[in-house]
Amino acid sequence: MEPNKREVLGFIGTGVMGRSMAANLMKAGYRVLVYNRTRSKAEDLIKQGALWKDTAADVAKDANVIITMVGYPRDVEEVYLGEKGIINNAKPGSYLIDMTTSSPMLAKRIYNAAKDKGLYALDAPVSGGDIGAREARLSIMVGGDPGAFEAVKPIFEAMGKNIVLQGGPGAGQYAKMCNQIAIASGMIGVCEAMAYAEKAGLDPTTVLKSIESGAAGSWSLSNLAPRMIKGDFAPGFYVKHFIKDMRIALESAKEMGLELPGLELALDLYERLAAEGEENSGTQALFKLYDK
Repeated sequence: MEPNKREVLGFIGTGVMGRSMAANLMKAGYRVLVYNRTRSKAEDLIKQGALWKDTAADVAKDANVIITMVGYPRDVEEVYLGEKGIINNAKPGSYLIDMTTSSPMLAKRIYNAAKDKGLYALDAPVSGGDIGAREARLSIMVGGDPGAFEAVKPIFEAMGKNIVLQGGPGAGQYAKMCNQIAIASGMIGVCEAMAYAEKAGLDPTTVLKSIESGAAGSWSLSNLAPRMIKGDFAPGFYVKHFIKDMRIALESAKEMGLELPGLELALDLYERLAAEGEENSGTQALFKLYDK
């Protein structure tokens, strides 16, 4: 599905991540319709040439491919399965791509409801944060039918670099939960390492030069530890959304009979952080619990 004048993409949800993802689709040559509950968050895209639509239903009626990047599973459910949602308004043969990190079970429900209407649904959550979204190098984990995946792969390639079909419906969301589980405990380690460096009288930035390229290296260490050190807690990914993800992961783990004590600890710490008024900060704000 190469960019062409016949192809119209709809993008619903133009927040921190979605705004950059939609912009990259426009740079790749796609015509993009946008909708967001708060129009002001889409103004930059409108100035760049995106066409504003007043409702999600209006987007679905006029686009061939509809991409969503909203906040919570309840938002996903409403925008897809609601009476005025995408599935009830999309043209037969359209592709529906939910890139929100959401519930695997909900992804399966959307797939089945879409199939009944002659639509192709994929769950395709992403990893890479605001930097990956801006630079079009997101990791994209996809669940759904291979044919649908191949049809829209060029669209994914305009937003990311590491694009993998993980399996059938819901598989993308399960894979994203693996990602979030690894990040959750890893973030605790990054915060504790930086707090320890400071308490020991070391320069944390100098410490990073030694440890980020060794066995301790990670995306969070290289990209978020410098923000912690600078006191930059602006959201690349919101604390409140990370809490949502961890709860989804623990719920699905419970369904599978799997204990995840590291994830449980991380959730407890982030809930404490949110209770202190940091729910709209970036996930690196966990450092504030240590830096007191």
